Amino acid sequence: MNWTSTVLKGLLTAGVFGLGAWLSAEVASAHGYIEKPASRGYIGSLEKQEIGWQSALEKYGRVIDSPQSVEGPKGFPEAGPADGHIASAGGGLGQIDQVMDRQSADAWKKQDMRGGLNTFTWKYTAPHATSIWHYYITKKGWDPNSPLERSDFELIGTETHDGTPASNNLTHKINVPTDRSGYHVILGVWDVADTPNAFYNVIDVNLINDGLVDTEAPSLSGPIEVSHVSDRKVMLKWQEATDNAGIKGYDIYRNGQKIGSTAQAFYTDTDVMPETEYHYTIKAIDLSGNESVASEEVIVTTLPLTKDTESPSAPTGLHTMKVTESSVSLMWTASEDNVGVKEYLIYRDGKQIGTTVNTYYEDKGLQPGTRYSYTVSSRDEAENLSLPSSHLEVTTVKDDSNASGEKWNAAKVYTAGMVVLFNGYEYEAKYWTQGNQPDSSDAWKLLSEASVEWNPQKPYLGGDKVTYKGHVYEAKWWTMGSIPGASEIWILVEK
Repeated sequence: MNWTSTVLKGLLTAGVFGLGAWLSAEVASAHGYIEKPASRGYIGSLEKQEIGWQSALEKYGRVIDSPQSVEGPKGFPEAGPADGHIASAGGGLGQIDQVMDRQSADAWKKQDMRGGLNTFTWKYTAPHATSIWHYYITKKGWDPNSPLERSDFELIGTETHDGTPASNNLTHKINVPTDRSGYHVILGVWDVADTPNAFYNVIDVNLINDGLVDTEAPSLSGPIEVSHVSDRKVMLKWQEATDNAGIKGYDIYRNGQKIGSTAQAFYTDTDVMPETEYHYTIKAIDLSGNESVASEEVIVTTLPLTKDTESPSAPTGLHTMKVTESSVSLMWTASEDNVGVKEYLIYRDGKQIGTTVNTYYEDKGLQPGTRYSYTVSSRDEAENLSLPSSHLEVTTVKDDSNASGEKWNAAKVYTAGMVVLFNGYEYEAKYWTQGNQPDSSDAWKLLSEASVEWNPQKPYLGGDKVTYKGHVYEAKWWTMGSIPGASEIWILVEK
């Protein structure tokens, strides 16, 4: 595909202009994008290495620094981004702008693609709990010179998930239509399971088709077996199906209704009641979307109710989504439980401050420039409490309303010696720079004696101070990526 040369050029140019600048765009705190075939936003982040930051900014907008931030309300196509703002997801909830919504037949780079089975690979920078990915393509006869509208798209494939983090589901096999050719736009939507949002990625392709279509259905190889039954759980397994092209997965039906899908030859149903009879069947789905006939039915009766004494697992992956002068937005990976998690308890500095049924929480009314320590625990319906998550240390943004100096502007050029304010701290430019964020780029030197949160992608010089897990460390010499407390490069100066 044409994107290969763009990727290689971006990587080579990154070596010339500095690895730190390249990495800063790849490892920002937000969430994910389609890497292959490259989404429009990701191509922009690569192209800035070829044409320069300012030219890329004018062409693609702020997405060039954050291709993983094309986030908007989920519910597409009935809801989600409005007509004319699909490519940018309406500006990514303020994380980017809407420059990517410009649409014409020659506005964007196109990648050659053949119809039929294609692999779509995601790059996750925060692998949120996930319910489903769904893929769409512009219909035959669409107008490439008009803004993208919901009615321009039709569904071509889905990839369901079990609500766990997306990190174990990087690639999806999607059957791209063979009944159209030329310029089309493919839209990939990643629905987060535990927030109201989704991530939207458009891919500009030049379709090349030869009319070959797989119509052969897969075949099941044997009956369903019951591997485990309890009062609240039924575990099923079966032999792998066969197909001329390959098996994508299996759909599971309970009492005639589809209840889930899996790529493996086993499935666990936890949405069952004690002492209840259930009827299960499965169907195999091949890589072209053809489905087998249903399996023979297996009948399962769950066991009588037993007392639940098992605690949920501790929440993992506690991190911030946004930090302001007076608020901290937290997010974490869901706990697991033998019956089900009822709620999460949020603690600040050892004291409970709230509960939520979601895997995110906003703590408001905080003081500027103040360090806080957070943990999260989970509780099930039987009041069993999990162990707490790992501690997360967060410092709110300093109040710079009374500070003198100019606030950093991403679009402005700075030269050596110029001083700016960023998140309440003063930074001095070491050399010519534009668009490099002061708290994560080697182009800036922190002037104040304060310590900022350690950033694994930022180079530090001897004497620089950082905060990591509630402690302050000072670098002995130049370092990047060495974890404070785990490397002799850092000296503990304040507990």
